[in-house]
Amino acid sequence: MNKIAETKLDGMPLNKFISHSGYCSRRDAAELVKQGRVTVNGIKITEPGVRVETTDRVAVNGRAMRPKTEHVYILLNKPVNVITTTNDPEKRKKVTDLIKKATKEKVYPVGRLDYETTGVLLLTNDGDLTQRLAHPKYEVRKTYVAILNKPLTEEKFNKILGGVRLEDCTITPDKLNYVDRNNKAIVSIQIHSGRNRIVRRIFEHVGYVVQKLDRVKFADLTKDGIKVGQWRYLTAAEVKKLKKQS
Repeated sequence: MNKIAETKLDGMPLNKFISHSGYCSRRDAAELVKQGRVTVNGIKITEPGVRVETTDRVAVNGRAMRPKTEHVYILLNKPVNVITTTNDPEKRKKVTDLIKKATKEKVYPVGRLDYETTGVLLLTNDGDLTQRLAHPKYEVRKTYVAILNKPLTEEKFNKILGGVRLEDCTITPDKLNYVDRNNKAIVSIQIHSGRNRIVRRIFEHVGYVVQKLDRVKFADLTKDGIKVGQWRYLTAAEVKKLKKQS
C-alpha cells in the first residue's frame, strides 16, 4: 500500500477515482475503501487518499471501475411512495426507475427525500458535485411546503423560527412563512440541514403532524414546468451555477 502511495504522485485520490466511475459518492467510496472492499492492481487498499492513475486496475468488490468523463444532471419531480435509493430489499419503486430513459449512465440522488415526500430531486453521476452539495459547510438551502394536520399558531410559528432543539441537533429555519394567511395549516419552510426527516421532526416537536410535504426548491432549482413523476436535464447554465454555489 505504501509503495502504491509513494509512486502515485499525480493522478487522483482513490475515492475520487471510484466516484468518477459513477459507482457512488466520494464519501461513500471512502467508506468502501476503509472497509477493505477496494483493490488497486490486485492489492487491497484501505486508505481513500491513495493516489491512482487511469491506467491502474481499480475494483470494488471485484467489479472494475472506469472513470467517466461525461457527467449527467437530471432534475426529477419526485412523486409520493417512491424511494430515494438505488437499491431496495422491499422492491419498492425507486427514483432511478423513473429516469431509465434519461441516461445509460448510473446516476445517484443528491441527498434524499422521504418515501412520502414529493418534489425537487437532483440525480447525477458527478461525484464531486454530489459531495459538495451534500456537505453541511456549503449550507445548500431547500424550501418545502408542508400541509399540517391543524393551523400553525403564532406561538408555535415563533417557536420554530427561533430554533428547535431535537434529540440530535438544534435546527433554526432560514425562513418560515404562511403560504395562505387564510389557511395557516399550509406553511413554507426553508432550511439548509440535510438530516433525515428533519422537516417532519421540526413540526412533530411542537405538536403537529405533516400530512403532505413537497420540496419546491433545492439550491436554485425548482420543479416549475415539470409534472409529478417527470424529469428534465439541467441546462449548462444551471450546472455552472450549482458548481459556483458549492
